[in-house]
Amino acid sequence: MVVDRRIAFLLLVGLAGCSMAPDYQPPATPVPQNFKELEGWTAATPMDQAPRGQWWEAFGDPVLNDLEARAEQASPTLAAALARYDQAKAAAGIERADLFPQVNAGGDASRQRLSGNRFGGNGAAPVYDDFSVGATLDYELDLWGRIRNSVKAARADAQASEADLASARLSLQAAVADAYARLRGLDAEAELLRQTVDAFGKAYRLTTTRHDGGIASGIDVNRAKTVLDNAQAQISAVANERAATEHEIAALVGAIASDFSIPVRVQPLTAPELPVGAPSQLLQRRPDIAAAERRIFAANARIGVARAAFFPTLTLGLSGGYQASHGELFSKPNSFWGLGPASAVLALFDGGRRRAGVRMSRAEYEEMTAGYRETVLGAFRQVEDALAANRHLADQAVSQRGAATAAGRTSELALTRYRDGASDYLEVVTAQTDALEAQRALLAVQTQRMRASVALVRALGGAV
Repeated sequence: MVVDRRIAFLLLVGLAGCSMAPDYQPPATPVPQNFKELEGWTAATPMDQAPRGQWWEAFGDPVLNDLEARAEQASPTLAAALARYDQAKAAAGIERADLFPQVNAGGDASRQRLSGNRFGGNGAAPVYDDFSVGATLDYELDLWGRIRNSVKAARADAQASEADLASARLSLQAAVADAYARLRGLDAEAELLRQTVDAFGKAYRLTTTRHDGGIASGIDVNRAKTVLDNAQAQISAVANERAATEHEIAALVGAIASDFSIPVRVQPLTAPELPVGAPSQLLQRRPDIAAAERRIFAANARIGVARAAFFPTLTLGLSGGYQASHGELFSKPNSFWGLGPASAVLALFDGGRRRAGVRMSRAEYEEMTAGYRETVLGAFRQVEDALAANRHLADQAVSQRGAATAAGRTSELALTRYRDGASDYLEVVTAQTDALEAQRALLAVQTQRMRASVALVRALGGAV
């Protein structure tokens, strides 16, 4: 008899360790040895000790550093992502609670009068009080791993939500840096236009003087006035765009646009060189990839939950306490206890509900797996796009700088020729317009390079 009990105990322990979930293997993803667009582009030496969360410090701008800190503290987007993570952790805690017995305490107090006409009552109608206090315990034996797999799935969901929070933080940081790069590009463009207006104003006054002296025609004056007014109009257009960009940054950092401002500052638009690392490291750095993998794990665990529905559930109960009458609960209590019920429930017919549940959980697993592959492919595409942009924009900047320098010299020569009477003012207008457009194009390329650097950091998962 003792041997039978031991065998039953060992069998029960063995069943308690069962799990209906398939063995989980992370999806295998082919990874190239090198990034294709990295060839011909020199990356800086990897800074292994640099904190990933402060990647924007590579730009060396204290204003940007302050904006990033403010966004971390006050962004509503980040606050919402943090709240979702807290919800996921709480949901995991709810699932984990099922691993433990549920204990409840309670008490009853009643006063009863029995009928004197009841059978055997002999006309007496007694009145008595009844008091009880006790506790109950209920515990489901997790023989098939239903609860354990539910806990695993909830924990994986919480981990995925944590990775979503990191992804939201990275997206916010990149959005702030991108908008700031555009703002400083607009500051530089506005300064260029102001200098251009000064130069065009001098040229306009020159043509007016020559016209008053009978040397230049009214056409020359009108041409000078046209390019001057066009440049002044562009200053207003840039100011409008800057105001919108400043308001965008205010929303990102959680500030009211009416009370928020960033002082105008003209500074060199230089993009830092960033270490890239090996493609295999991308799978470890990207938080969205980590979130997608954790959701696959959760879906795999839920297959086990759906499979466990085909097996009976076994629940144990235990109750105990004290009962007394006539107000003597604590002075003359009578103890009571009860073991059970021990209930087992097995659904015999459900119209295919459980089979459909298993199919649905498997389909969810396939969906998460496909989503993971899509996320990985998108990550590599974003890195290659950012690498290509950095490399080609660097080459474009060199050529555009040469074009801007040549156009500036041409504008100076054309104005000198006009003063000497060697050409008409149309040649000056054409040279001045070309010089302005070339210089603005150079500023645009420099701004794009800064934005491409931000995009590269984001594509790499924030690692610097």
